[in-house]
Amino acid sequence: MNRKDELRRLEEQLKSAREEVLVRKARRDELEKLLKDVEGRLEKAERSRDLFEKVRVLLQESAEHARRQAKAQMENLVTNALQYVFGPMFRFEIELSDHGGKPVAEFFVVTEWEGTTVRTKPQEARGGGVVDIISLALRVAIIETFRPRPEGPLILDEPGKHVSAEYVIPMLEFLRSTGEMFGRQVLLVTHNPHLTEGADRVFEVGLKGGKTVVRPSVSLTMGQSK
Repeated sequence: MNRKDELRRLEEQLKSAREEVLVRKARRDELEKLLKDVEGRLEKAERSRDLFEKVRVLLQESAEHARRQAKAQMENLVTNALQYVFGPMFRFEIELSDHGGKPVAEFFVVTEWEGTTVRTKPQEARGGGVVDIISLALRVAIIETFRPRPEGPLILDEPGKHVSAEYVIPMLEFLRSTGEMFGRQVLLVTHNPHLTEGADRVFEVGLKGGKTVVRPSVSLTMGQSK
């Protein structure tokens, strides 16, 4: 084999190696993206679990009368949220029972489909969107049920992250209605531009020259410019 043939062979091997590097890099990027998605879902599931546990503790430690009042208020608020967003076939139920002398609370999403009642745990109900709305409504319910009642705005970070696009506007309308009902300002922190459609005022936060810059964006109300 002469030098020219040897050089051509080495060039082909180098080209092949570069192509293999690109393929492996693309695969690595895909796996990293999948890992990030799985970690995000795990974090969300853990937050939901912690929230449900806090509600259980609240209900367990309340006196019987106060517990039943809190149960009714939470069921009503979460049911209103589900129906506001997904339709009248949804409702939320809290089942109280006693185990070992301690009250225990279980949570259920109840739906009506063609005369058939379906009763499931929130995490097993129709996709992550239902869990997001339940978590959102339970947070509001805890704040409004707690005594003395906390004052101040309701601050939400990336609310309804897994709610389908078709339900985003109903979710925002629910938040607006909730804010008006309880006399609270609602502040949303989000990367989703669709969530700004129901805002009275919108601000963009970014970095410029290593400093945080806050600037007003288009003021919107229910999807229309003011």
